[in-house]
Amino acid sequence: QVQLVESGGGLVQAGGSLRLSCAASATMFSTMGWYRQAPGKQRELVATITDDSTRNYADSVKGRFTISRESAKSTVYLQMNSLKPEDTAVYYCKWRMAWRDAWGQGTQVTVSS
Repeated sequence: QVQLVESGGGLVQAGGSLRLSCAASATMFSTMGWYRQAPGKQRELVATITDDSTRNYADSVKGRFTISRESAKSTVYLQMNSLKPEDTAVYYCKWRMAWRDAWGQGTQVTVSS
C-alpha cells in the first residue's frame, strides 16, 4: 500500500504564504495533487500535476497557488501565496497510478484575517 507523508501546514495571516510537501512511497505516479476540505463542506480539488507535469488548478486558487514536482520522485509541492481566510481547510495529498489511489492523512492550513 502506498503511503503519503505530508508536511508544511500551519497558521498564517491573510496575504502570507505556506508551502506544502507530499512524498509518496511509490516510485511512480500518473497524477498527484492536493485537495482540501473546510468544516461543513465537501472535499474539493485544489491542484493536480501529472507525470508529464501537466498542471490543473481550481479557479479559486489560480494565480496564487503553484503545484510542482521533484524530478524522478513521487514528491509534489504546493506553494500557496496571497492566502485568504477562505483557504482555511485541511489539505490532503492524493496519489494515483492507473486504477490505484492513496490519500495522505491531511495537514491543517489556517489563515487568519
